[in-house]
Order: sequence, then structure tokens, then C-alpha cells
Amino acid sequence: MKPIYRRTFLQQSGLLLSGAFAGMSFVEKKKKPLLSFSTLGCPGWTFTQIVDFAAANQYDGIEMRGILKQLDLPKCVEFSNSVNIKNTKQQMADKKLQFVDLGSSCTLHFADKTERQKNIDDGKRFIDLAAAINCPNVRVYPNNFIKGQEKQQTIDLIVAGLLELGDYAKSSGVRVLMETHGDLVYIADLKTIMEAAKHPQVGLVWDAANMYLETKESPALAYQELHKYIHHAHIKDAKKEDGKIGFYFLGEGNLPIFTAIDALYQGGYQGYYSFEWEKLWHPEIAEPELALADYPKKMFAHFSK
Repeated sequence: MKPIYRRTFLQQSGLLLSGAFAGMSFVEKKKKPLLSFSTLGCPGWTFTQIVDFAAANQYDGIEMRGILKQLDLPKCVEFSNSVNIKNTKQQMADKKLQFVDLGSSCTLHFADKTERQKNIDDGKRFIDLAAAINCPNVRVYPNNFIKGQEKQQTIDLIVAGLLELGDYAKSSGVRVLMETHGDLVYIADLKTIMEAAKHPQVGLVWDAANMYLETKESPALAYQELHKYIHHAHIKDAKKEDGKIGFYFLGEGNLPIFTAIDALYQGGYQGYYSFEWEKLWHPEIAEPELALADYPKKMFAHFSK
């Protein structure tokens, strides 16, 4: 290679690399945070679109909440049989991506035996799928304190469900993670449940936004009290005005979300920072092509400070 060509090549390569890793200067000094996004944010995308976009935008993993609005993931064609599962895993491997969490709709506060068993069975189906695709976590809901049902009874039902699912997941190594969601967003209630549901396969999905929007309790305090249970984190920004919640790109809402992010990072959190853009539930918010591309840029900029 002639020197002038070599210099040109190096100059062009340097420009490409500086563009690709803009905002990532912290990588040399710190460990890069693991980024994922929930497919709740792209309900109109095929699995191939999801995987390609994640890889192109420097994500490390994908949190599966649904594909093409099908939320019952075991029914999705990508997971419907062993051959399709093998092909799906290969797609992920080809792009150097990991499945990081399966978002089930399993809900544990029900006292009615039929409804309760249906939800427990759904949780087990998701655990089986997670084991088949090497996904470490399955999200479940607590979820509500039911009118006319004693609070302690509801807590006992949630704890019993977590322990049953934890026992079921034990042989596969999959973790069952209760999201901070619904009425279960106060630190004291969450700590009570986690202490009672002590199990190696049971933990939390920490959604700091869900908590703060309702409780105004400090994310730093929440992390301090709950950190040993946190294995996955949902990251989003929002504003609550006139009783209504609006969702915004990271840093454009009024939540102390970066306080939560910093608490995780400084506390040695090893899991994924998973962007939850609630496009399926709120179709009026920005398109996924914009929101899901903005998130890693904001995260890299924050961690480069």
C-alpha cells in the first residue's frame, strides 16, 4: 500500500470510528453500561427489524414484550417450535445481541383460584421459553391492592406466587423478577415482599419512573433499600401534569431518572439499562425510529461526563 493511500485510509477510518463511537469516550475509562430496549416501544416491527435496529444503534440486548402486538411470546412464530427457536437465537448471535428479559403479563395479586392458576401457568410458560432461548429473566407483575381484600392478604398472595414461580425456575436458572408496578411502588411495601419472598431465583425489575411518579420517594433511597434484589432496570422519562402522564425522551421529562441511573452504576449494578418507550399503550408518542435511536445517544453522553 502506498503511503498516501495508507494515510487516506487511516484518516477515513479514524473519522468513521470517531463517528461510530461519538459520546463513548468513557469506554476507555469505565465499563460501558449494558443497553437494551423493550419491544413495547416498537409494536409494528418484525423481529428482524427489531434485531437489525438494535445492532445498528449500539444496543447490547433486547427485552421482549411482544412482536407485532402479540404479547403472548410463546405464541410468536419466532418461538413456536424448536427449529424456529434455533433460527431466532442464531439471528441474535449473528448481531452479537442477548435476550435480557421476557415481559410476561403474569399477575400475582388475584385471590380467585381460577384466575390465579391461569396467571401462574402463564408465568411458567414464559420461564420455559426463557430457558429455551437463554434469557436470564422473566418479568411478572405484583400488581394491585384490591378493594375489599386485606393488604396483607394481597402481599401474601404475591409472595406465594413469587416463591412458586421461583421454585419452578430453579432448575433452569431463570430469574423471576417482580416489576415495581401498579400499587406496589412504595419502598416499604416492596421491601416487605422481597424479604418474605427470599429465594435465589426471585428479584426485582426496578422501574424508578413508576415509583417516583406515584410516591415521590428518592430513587437514591429506593436503590439503597432495594439494591440487593435488583437484577433488571427499566429506564424512561416522563412528566405528570393535571393527573396525566406524558412520556418524553431521556432527560426531557422532569423525573430524577439520572439519579436512578447513577445509583445503579455507582452501586456496581451488572444488569441492563432497558429503555421502556410505551408506544404500544400510547400510540401518540414519538415513533420508535426516533425514540429508540435517541436513548443510547443520551446514555453515552451522560456516562461520558
